[in-house]
Amino acid sequence: MDGAAGPGEGPAREALQSLSQRLRVQEQEMELVKAALAEALRLLRLQVPPSSLQVSGTPAPPGDSFAAPPGLPPTCTPSLVSRGTQTETEVEFKTSPGPPGLSNGPPAPQGASEEPSGTQSEGGGSSSSGAGSPGPPGILRPLQPPQRADTPRRNSSSSSSPSERPRQKLSRKAISSANLLVRSGSTESRGGKDPLSSPGGPGSRRSNYNLEGISVKMFLRGRPITMYIPSGIRSLEELPSGPPPETLCLDWVYGYRGRDSRSNLFVLRSGEVVYFIACVVVLYRPGGGPGGPGGGGQRHYRGHTDCVRCLAVHPDGVRVASGQTAGVDKDGKPLQPVVHIWDSETLLKLQEIGLGAFERGVGALAFSAADQGAFLCVVDDSNEHMLSVWDCSRGVKLAEIKSTNDSVLAVGFNPRDSSCIVTSGKSHVHFWNWSGGVGVPGNGTLTRKQGVFGKYKKPKFIPCFVFLPDGDILTGDSEGNILTWGRSASDSKTPGRGGAKETYGIVAQAHAHEGSIFALCLQRDGTVLSGGGRDRRLVQWGPGLVALQEAEIPEHFGAVRAIAEGLGSELLVGTTKNALLRGDLAQGFSPVIQGHTDELWGLCTHPSQNRFLTCGHDRQLCLWDGESHALAWSIDLKETGLCADFHPSGAVVAVGLNTGRWLVLDTETREIVSDVIDGNEQLSVVRYSPDGLYLAIGSHDNVIYIYSVSSDGAKSSRFGRCMGHSSFITHLDWSKDGNFIMSNSGDYEILYWDVAGGCKQLKNRYESRDREWATYTCVLGFHVYGVWPDGSDGTDINSLCRSHNERVVAVADDFCKVHLFQYPCARAKAPSRMYGGHGSHVTSVRFTHDDSHLVSLGGKDASIFQWRVLGAGGAGPAPATPSRTPSLSPASSLDV
Repeated sequence: MDGAAGPGEGPAREALQSLSQRLRVQEQEMELVKAALAEALRLLRLQVPPSSLQVSGTPAPPGDSFAAPPGLPPTCTPSLVSRGTQTETEVEFKTSPGPPGLSNGPPAPQGASEEPSGTQSEGGGSSSSGAGSPGPPGILRPLQPPQRADTPRRNSSSSSSPSERPRQKLSRKAISSANLLVRSGSTESRGGKDPLSSPGGPGSRRSNYNLEGISVKMFLRGRPITMYIPSGIRSLEELPSGPPPETLCLDWVYGYRGRDSRSNLFVLRSGEVVYFIACVVVLYRPGGGPGGPGGGGQRHYRGHTDCVRCLAVHPDGVRVASGQTAGVDKDGKPLQPVVHIWDSETLLKLQEIGLGAFERGVGALAFSAADQGAFLCVVDDSNEHMLSVWDCSRGVKLAEIKSTNDSVLAVGFNPRDSSCIVTSGKSHVHFWNWSGGVGVPGNGTLTRKQGVFGKYKKPKFIPCFVFLPDGDILTGDSEGNILTWGRSASDSKTPGRGGAKETYGIVAQAHAHEGSIFALCLQRDGTVLSGGGRDRRLVQWGPGLVALQEAEIPEHFGAVRAIAEGLGSELLVGTTKNALLRGDLAQGFSPVIQGHTDELWGLCTHPSQNRFLTCGHDRQLCLWDGESHALAWSIDLKETGLCADFHPSGAVVAVGLNTGRWLVLDTETREIVSDVIDGNEQLSVVRYSPDGLYLAIGSHDNVIYIYSVSSDGAKSSRFGRCMGHSSFITHLDWSKDGNFIMSNSGDYEILYWDVAGGCKQLKNRYESRDREWATYTCVLGFHVYGVWPDGSDGTDINSLCRSHNERVVAVADDFCKVHLFQYPCARAKAPSRMYGGHGSHVTSVRFTHDDSHLVSLGGKDASIFQWRVLGAGGAGPAPATPSRTPSLSPASSLDV
C-alpha cells in the first residue's frame, strides 16, 4: 500500500531524526560559544593595548571587529572560527536576523538562543552531547574581571565518564564521584567527559576560560545539567561555606506505630507513657485529667539507627529496652539489629545487647522480674526465631536456642520464676525452662515444652498472654477466646508431651471477643483487660473470667493493639490506626496522639498560622495544629493524596490526587469547593502563585496545568498549559512577581515558563539566571546544587525547601535523614547539619510561616516530625528538658 512503511523504516526514521536534532543542538551551542568568545575578546581589547592582542603568526584583527556592541550592525553577531589550537583564531562576522535598534547589540539568532520544544533544557533529557549547555543570548558579559582571566581553573580529577559508573542501587550510592560537579562553560565536558589536561600549558589545548563564571555543570546518572550563575555572583568562592548557624531540635512526633507492631505501649514509674514510631522512642507526659484534652509534652530517645520494633520496661520502671530492625546505611552497608537498654530519666544508653547476634530484627523481648530484672530474653526475626537470654548488666549472652519456624509474637518471664519463659505466636504456646550457666556466657540450656490444646481447637494465632498471681497463664487467640493454662502431671499417652515430668494444659476457656484478641493487661487490682480486634471492645474480667465492665473504641480509631494501666484509674490504649487513646471504661476514651497509617507524601504549611496539612496513601487529609500538637480535623479523600498547597489567604487548600483529580477545600468548613480532573495520571505538585491569582498543577503526563483563581481561591478556570517537559513533573516554583515558573522533571530537566505571557517556555534559560523566586522547592538549580551528595543517582533527594527568610535550605533525602544547608548552597559537596529519626525515606520538608519550625514526613514509617529551629533566625533557646542526649544527638554532625 502507498504510505505503508517497511519493517525497518520506522526505527530508522526515528534514529535519523534524533541524530538530526542532536546536530542542530550542537550547531546552536557552537554559535553561542563563538559569540561569547568574541565578546570576551572585545572586552579585552577595551582594556588592553591593541599590540598585546596580536599573536605571533596571526595578523591583528581589524579594529572595528571588536568595537562596542552599539557599533555593530544590527543584523550581525560576532562569531569565532577556530583553527587548530587556541592561538590560531580569527574573527569573522556571521549575518543573522535580529531586531534593529538594540543599543546593547543584537540578540542571538533564532537557532542559537532557542531550542526546539521537547529537547533537553538545562539538564537531563534527549541529547547526550552536553544538552542543556546552550549559553547566553547573543553577546555575553563575562562575570569575572578581565585581570583574572588567566586564573587556573579547577578541573575534575577523574577522566572516566560518569555514565560508566556502576548502576546497581546500593553500590552506586557508595561510589565516590569527584567529578559529580564541574565548573564549566558550554564546551567543557562534552558528552559527560572531562577535558584532557596536558603539561603544555593553557595554549596547548582548547580552553573555555571565556565562559568561566557563566555556568556550572553537574552530572546525574551521566547526564549533564547546566545551571547559569546569577550576574551578582562574581565568584563561587564568595558564597558562604560551612554548615548554617541554625540547628534543629526535635519538638514533637505525631503518630504511634500500632498498625504492625506489638509490645509497643508502657507506662513508666514517672507517669510518662513510652511508645515508638520510626527510629524514635517517645516519652509522652499527658496533660489534663482522664479523658480530657491532650496537652503534655514529649521527650525522645534517638539512639537507634533503624526502625524500633518492640519495647520492654524494667521492673524498676525506669530502664527501658528497645529493639530495632535491620537496615542499610547510605553507603549500602548493613545496619545490624540490636537491643538498647537505656535510662528513661537521663536518656543515656546503658547497654547495647546483641550487636551481630540477631538476624533481620528484634521481634520480641522481656525483662525478668523475680530477680529485679537481671536478665533479658530476646526473640529475633530470623527463620528459626532464635530465643536467647542475656545478662543485662554485662551485655553477654547466657543461652540460645532455635525457637520455631513459625512467627513468634510475644515472650515473657514468669514473674515468680525466672527459669520459666513463655513464647506464643502462630499456632503455638511454648513453655521454656532455662537452667544452668548463670554468669557463664553461653553455658545455659533452654528446653521446650509445648502447650497441649487437647480437646480445644488450636487457633491460628496466639498474639498475647499474661501471668496471673496464682501461677496460671491467660492467652488471647485469633478465635476470640481467652484460654487459661495450668501445670498438670505427666501423661505419656498424650501426644506432644514428650515424656516430661509435667506439662501445660488448658484449664478453662472463655469466649471474649468477636475476632482476634490483640492485647491482654493485668491490672493492679488483679483484674484483666482484653482488647478485641474486629469488635474494638475493651472488656474487664474478674476472677473466673467473669465480665465486669466494657467499652467500645470508635471505629475510626481502629482495633485495640495495646493496653497499659496509667495513674489511678486511667488507661492508655494503642490502636491499629496509629492512635493513642486516654481515658477509662466508664467515661470513654479520647485521642492524645494520632497519626497516618500509610506512606506519606503531601505536605504544606499554613501561610499565617502554625498549622500544616498532610496526606498520603491512607487517603486521609489531615490538618495539624503545631501549637497544641493535635489533629485539628481530617477527612477521607477516597483516593491517595500526593501533594497539597494553601492559597495565600489560607482560606482554601488545593490537594492533588493519584488519579489526575484535584480538589479545593475550604479549611474552615472542610467542604469541597472545586473538583477538577486533568489527565488520568497522578499529580505530583500543586502550587499557588504568591499573589494567589494562579494555580499551577504538575502532572505525571509531563504537563503543567495553569488555572486562574478568584480572590478567595474558591473558583478557578483553565488559563493554559505548559508543555515541553520530556518526563513527569516533580517540583515547581513561582517567581516573586507571579509571572514565571521554574520546574524540574523526572529526567532532571530545569525549564522556565512565562505564564503571564501565555504559558510559553523560555527557551533562553540564561535570561532567567537573576529571577527571584517566591519559594524554592525545586531540587535542581544553581542556588541548591550543592545539596546533592557524592555518587547520587538523581533520586536521592526527595524534597527541598528554602526558609522564608532565605537563610537556610532543608533537604529530605532517601537515607532517612533531614539536612540543613546554608542558602544559597552553590558549592559542590556543601557541608550540612544532619538529623536522623525517620525510619524510611523522608518524602517532604516544609518550614512554617515564621520559620520557627520545620516539618518533615517519613515515607513508609508514616511519621510526622516537628522540629524547632534554633540559632540565628530561630525560635529561641532549646527546651529545658532535652529531647536527646549529647552522646546520641546527630545534630552536630556534618555531612561533608
